[in-house]
Amino acid sequence: MKITKLLESIPYYKTNQKIDELEINGVSMDSRSVGLGDVFVCIIGNESDGHDFALAAIDQGAALIIAQRELDIDFPVVTVNDTTKALAMIASTFYNYPTRQVHTIGVTGTNGKTTITYLLDEIFTLNKHTTATIGTIQMNIAGTTYPVKNTTPDSLSLQQSFKQMVNSGVDTAIMEVSSHALDQGRVYGCDFDVAIFTNLTQDHLDYHENMDDYLRAKSLLFAQLGNGYNVERNKFAVINQDSPFAHKLIRSTAQPALTYGIHADADISAKQIKLHEKGSSFILSTPEGDIPIESPLMGMFSVYNMLASAGAALASGISLSTIQQAFKQTKGVRGRFEPVLEGQPFGVVVDYAHTPDSLENVLKTMSEFCEGSIRVVVGCGGDRDRTKRPLMADVAVKYADQAIFTSDNPRTEDPEVILQDMTSHLEKGFIVEENRKKAIEYAISNSVHGDMVLIAGKGHETYQEIHGVRHDFDDREVARDILLKVKGSQM
Repeated sequence: MKITKLLESIPYYKTNQKIDELEINGVSMDSRSVGLGDVFVCIIGNESDGHDFALAAIDQGAALIIAQRELDIDFPVVTVNDTTKALAMIASTFYNYPTRQVHTIGVTGTNGKTTITYLLDEIFTLNKHTTATIGTIQMNIAGTTYPVKNTTPDSLSLQQSFKQMVNSGVDTAIMEVSSHALDQGRVYGCDFDVAIFTNLTQDHLDYHENMDDYLRAKSLLFAQLGNGYNVERNKFAVINQDSPFAHKLIRSTAQPALTYGIHADADISAKQIKLHEKGSSFILSTPEGDIPIESPLMGMFSVYNMLASAGAALASGISLSTIQQAFKQTKGVRGRFEPVLEGQPFGVVVDYAHTPDSLENVLKTMSEFCEGSIRVVVGCGGDRDRTKRPLMADVAVKYADQAIFTSDNPRTEDPEVILQDMTSHLEKGFIVEENRKKAIEYAISNSVHGDMVLIAGKGHETYQEIHGVRHDFDDREVARDILLKVKGSQM
């Protein structure tokens, strides 16, 4: 690609020499992956500065450097105000604007993002679409899965992935969009057709200054839907009307808003809700009509997730009957209210709940059908928002009969300090067991017929990070091994 074509999306820049005839073979932000004829974009990260690796990129065969400060080198350099934004825009250009060729749905909010992407994937697949999903657990492109490092990849990887989707025949892409990704500009250059807002509860205040800043980051997804209205490519915001922040999100976008909710007056709502140990049922009320829903997904939070998914599907032209069938046959998401069954006379559930709100929702759901006592095994991650630690503990003690506080990815922090942050204000209703395996074993070993055990916080994760080192640890497998051990000892 000619450099003049690549730089079309950057209206103002400076060059230190003539570059018009340069041919560009690729785009890179990592000097180690630079190939012959590539553009190397200097990104300033938390731990390193790409400007320090410009010479290394040149040695690797780079044809051009894009920087946001002057570089004293005799080599073609384009200087811009913001290399993060420049990278996103030239990546989109280099890969021929792939999100313009794919119906793209973005899901943001504190809780529910992963489940909604899976529900939408189920709906669109049932409607004979070729789909792709990007999120916390993995990326799936037309049936092939790939690991992910972040909920939302960096802008270059994201555009590369969308190009791969186009090449694989994908027509619908559904992705989780985190507040970090929005704030850091990772989705610049993405042309979203539908943006979904789930909710906003305390999380990530180690990164965001406060809840207002957290909301500001989330609102960027809706502002980036654009100001124009194209009848050939309608865009919609799908927003949880029951959230106290709904009106601010609605005001953030120029596009039509389709609201959903249970308590507030909304375009899409659930009526005659029935929750039980085998799932949920309700009447889905929409502008297209009403239809009964039966689903194996449990809890009120699942009803909200289905309402959000229904809104995005309707905005995308999917019929109510397809939505109904998809909700009926869905199997749920790994690590999201996932039961561990080994023939025991009590329930064991693994869930990703790692915020006060999500933990409360899950425990309330369990209390609706638990016949005995509820035990919750839960901790808080290290190097993350410390202010939510006592809040998590408060929820655990309030809604469970017994809380077992333990480690949950302490990372570089001392696990004892994290547990002290959680429990120093509490007087009763809990025990502390730093070793997560022993904590799970205690909860299971002390449960009897009719009880429920919730193992919260890690969900689908398969590791435990302690003192900066990752160790294999899967709550589901650990619980399964303990159940088999307990079962064997009783035979």
